[in-house]
Amino acid sequence: MNFDSHMADVLTATVAAVNLLRPGYRHGRPFPGEATPEEVGSCLASGGSQFPRHTPQPAELETLRAYAMRLYTVFSDVDASDLDTACTTVNQLMTDTGSRPTLVRYDDKPWHLHFHAPGADWATAWVAGMATSLAFVLGSSAADRVGICSATQCDRVFVDTSRNGTRRFCSTNCQNRTKTAAFRARRASRNG
Repeated sequence: MNFDSHMADVLTATVAAVNLLRPGYRHGRPFPGEATPEEVGSCLASGGSQFPRHTPQPAELETLRAYAMRLYTVFSDVDASDLDTACTTVNQLMTDTGSRPTLVRYDDKPWHLHFHAPGADWATAWVAGMATSLAFVLGSSAADRVGICSATQCDRVFVDTSRNGTRRFCSTNCQNRTKTAAFRARRASRNG
């Protein structure tokens, strides 16, 4: 699955923000979801994103964290086959953030779409784009490519951009952990 490059960047940032800011489990271990402003700023600026680099202030980080909890429910609703609730949540997020398509150009970079209202604060601007990027996925035949890791003790989210659309894990680490556990269980049952 291949999305527009800017949209792909925003989807990547959505997954990264939710996975950094939401407490739960990651790769079989408890995860506090207490990323620093520097970690979040670096994460969102990486991957070719068109957003300018910014280290959030504590209040901005807390606003983004609150939105990340709501964004997580979109992934969990899709994972539970409740697309209606996921879409309702995305629509509400777009309304709450004033999401609105606008062509933007920074410095010498090419024109691209942003989805936040002009003058929106940093966290709200990001979430407007994140909600809109999820709306593009949910409103397409790729809606089932939004998921939560299937590994034991991992609740990190992902968007499956693979060709065959069969991804079940947030990372190779969790996939390998699951395969190793299954192998050990089969070996133990054979050995009685």
